[in-house]
Amino acid sequence: MLYKAPRGMQDILPEDQPYWAFIMQKAEEVCRLYGYERIDTPAFEDTALFLHSVGEGTDIVEKQMYRLSEGELALRPEGTAPVCRAYIEHGMHNLPQPVRLYYVGPIFRYERPQKGRYRQHQQFGVEAIGESAPALDAEVISLACRLYEMLGLKESRLLLNSIGCPMCRPGYLDDLRAYYSSRSEHLCPDCRRRLLRNPLRLLDCKQASCQRTIAEAPRLSEHLCTDCAAHFGTVKMHLTGLGIPFELDPHLVRGLDYYTRTVFEVQSGELGAQSALGGGGRYDGLIEQLGGRPAAGIGFATGIERIILGLKGQGVSVPAPPAATVYVAFMGEAARERAVALAADLRGAGVSTILAMGDRSLKAQLKQANALGLPKAVILGEEEMEKGTVMLRDMARGEQEEMPIEKAVALLKTEV
Repeated sequence: MLYKAPRGMQDILPEDQPYWAFIMQKAEEVCRLYGYERIDTPAFEDTALFLHSVGEGTDIVEKQMYRLSEGELALRPEGTAPVCRAYIEHGMHNLPQPVRLYYVGPIFRYERPQKGRYRQHQQFGVEAIGESAPALDAEVISLACRLYEMLGLKESRLLLNSIGCPMCRPGYLDDLRAYYSSRSEHLCPDCRRRLLRNPLRLLDCKQASCQRTIAEAPRLSEHLCTDCAAHFGTVKMHLTGLGIPFELDPHLVRGLDYYTRTVFEVQSGELGAQSALGGGGRYDGLIEQLGGRPAAGIGFATGIERIILGLKGQGVSVPAPPAATVYVAFMGEAARERAVALAADLRGAGVSTILAMGDRSLKAQLKQANALGLPKAVILGEEEMEKGTVMLRDMARGEQEEMPIEKAVALLKTEV
């Protein structure tokens, strides 16, 4: 039997690792600039955590969540709820507010694999908890845009909306139900269920058959209460002041129930139908909903695989990882043991070293050194052992020089 990675999951091969290292370097750099500290949470949590936060009527909970241990535990399908759980559990409300955190880790969702959409994917996200000021909304959005800019991604669009609060949303939901009820025969099966259980999710449907209905649906922005309208106006003012262009999307709601007020999404044309690079929004009632003291919050998350697709699609080059410097070759069984010690000496001096293995001939060893792209080779034979020397070979020029071992190590150390 030929085993393969599970459907919707992938191996990250060495040739793609430079992208991951580059993205993490930039993510950590932008978090340092904005004062966000790292937090790591478990890969699985109590299922109830997601039921009470993401929402029982969402696709994530109804269709995509991996449940373990007879349903009591679940692999995390998103990153915000675990961070909020940690904020409550560890008494972070006692810290200076807002608490600024970032995380990186695997997210699990059982869904149909598509371009840039995997059942296990890596997510980078930030959460700022403990402050309701519109300036914090602008900060998180600015951080997201700054990250994509630092990565070299271009031609992205920032979509922005406000979905109100528990005070102003009920009236809008009544209008939305009435609008969709008169068009129920044109809805997909999922939207017919959403109409009964979670009408706001109707605006998040990706089925082509529902797009015209969404486009003509009532706009939540016309139902905002005075406070929500003022908050959203100030967010827009801050973004304009920061020189961050945005487009208003009156039907942007995101896919999770805990969002309130500001929601946003960054899209890239390089990703095709699945155009979202990342997004987020405010979740002012979530901490209290999970049993903590009332604390407002806002977050943002982005899939690393999607960023890589964008980088490749736009031809963005990333730094190559440091390569090995020297190949240690040997001739004869007697030189093998000394070659092992020489490789250890070179590594101890900080020189990245690959040691020949097996019983290959010297010609075959040097051929492998060429194939690996190593610039230098150190050759050790019985004659060199007797004299305490090695042959230092420049692989590109094909030239070599005999010298004492200590001199060769010193020369190679200067090239690290």
